[in-house]
Amino acid sequence: QVQLVESGGGLVQAGGSLRLSCAASGSTFSRNAVGWYRQAPGKQRELVAGINSRGSTNYLDSVKGRFTISRDTAKNTVYLQMNSLKPEDTAVYYCKLTISWTDYWGHGTQVTVSS
Repeated sequence: QVQLVESGGGLVQAGGSLRLSCAASGSTFSRNAVGWYRQAPGKQRELVAGINSRGSTNYLDSVKGRFTISRDTAKNTVYLQMNSLKPEDTAVYYCKLTISWTDYWGHGTQVTVSS
């Protein structure tokens, strides 16, 4: 059974940094696509950053140059490094692993950026 656990969220001032982690059990990130999503109150969940099995990455326009997605296959963990955080980055952040068209989600980690 695939399980994803996010960590690293918290409260940070605008301009600060956080690094989110998503650890997987029951499967591996190395051959599957992984995405970081976020959902703010009253808004739809949106894709923030993704990395595919070949290592290609993509980002939401508003986070380009500030966020970086990466993975450590030895630790079976995917990271989201978030720099220059803004209050509008405040949301619950989720990671999603896609295996053969099946999506697996973590429970999320709260990121709050104060102005």
